[in-house]
Amino acid sequence: MKKNIYCLYIVACLLIYTTGIAQTADKNATKETQHLFANLKTLLNKGIMVGHQDDLAYGVGWKYEAGRSDIKDVTGEYPAVYGWELGRLEIDSPVNLDGVPFDKMKQFIKEGYQRGGVITISWHLNSPLTGKPAWDPSPGTVAAILPGGEKNNLYKSWLDKVAAFMLDLKGKNGELIPVIFRPFHELNGSWFWWGKNHCTPEQLIQLYRFTETYLRDIKNVQNLLYAYNTDRFATKEDYLERYPGDDYVDVIGFDIYQKGDILANDKFIAELDKSLSTLEKIAVSKNKIPALTEFGYNTVPDADWWTGVFNKAIEKHGIAYALAWRNAGQKSTNETEYYVPYKGQLSAEDFKKFSELKKIFFENKARQQKLYGNP
Repeated sequence: MKKNIYCLYIVACLLIYTTGIAQTADKNATKETQHLFANLKTLLNKGIMVGHQDDLAYGVGWKYEAGRSDIKDVTGEYPAVYGWELGRLEIDSPVNLDGVPFDKMKQFIKEGYQRGGVITISWHLNSPLTGKPAWDPSPGTVAAILPGGEKNNLYKSWLDKVAAFMLDLKGKNGELIPVIFRPFHELNGSWFWWGKNHCTPEQLIQLYRFTETYLRDIKNVQNLLYAYNTDRFATKEDYLERYPGDDYVDVIGFDIYQKGDILANDKFIAELDKSLSTLEKIAVSKNKIPALTEFGYNTVPDADWWTGVFNKAIEKHGIAYALAWRNAGQKSTNETEYYVPYKGQLSAEDFKKFSELKKIFFENKARQQKLYGNP
């Protein structure tokens, strides 16, 4: 009898691990959110979804053209993952920090979801202490918004607005749209007020837990998967220094950008490959979903970068998705920003080849996975 009970226990544990049901950080997550978590885990053995920040809102030389996407212009299909940004929602601005109207963003999110795509949202929130942008490094900001801090009530009022936004995201049947939410991204860097040099590991962990608990338990937001997201890192210990705990995380990822000329290609491949290997080991040990939460090479100056560099770095790895940053285009006379090619760009032909690789998933392959259905 004891042997049979033990066998049943092992089978149950295996089922929980492979399906992901009841493993979400929010144990009361909607069924679509739990299904997404489970299906993303299954996807790790199949392929890697490719995403793009602000893909439907604008691209190089255009803005708010219905149905348009730089990725679609080049590949013939939309991305599998759509990244969006909430910065300035907290101050009641009608547009986010990149100029995208929040009402349009909600519609874009619904469109991406209806196509079977995945939604991920970051939040470059202003400093609650000074009111300045997220890049303001004024000391004491994190301490000020923790429970008992002078700005805690203000911060909670900002979370109320985030909650209202998330709860307004609904599919055609009235179901809440699942979102991978990644608060305090790049937290091991020091360019944001929540960064490494501006608070202790303990303070950041407390802030992450407070934020999630408030949204989940006070505001009853049950359509979120939570992403723990660093910048570049050297070791497992470095990566986990500010990790809030397994009960608060669904997705683990990091951001990495190639900089400099194409002579840095081999160095970038080696670093990304090594970091992904470490991330995968952590994901297995903690039963989490690994992802490349941001990546890019601004203006993609290498004609063969997608198949000759990026794919070489990721092809042997099992990650759920990789999100390329936005195509802002010409920002000023001296600054151009785009991270995926537009039609006619130097690397466009190679990007099309990349999109056709068996392991690379854009819209069509992602939709076939039925990510929100019962696994």
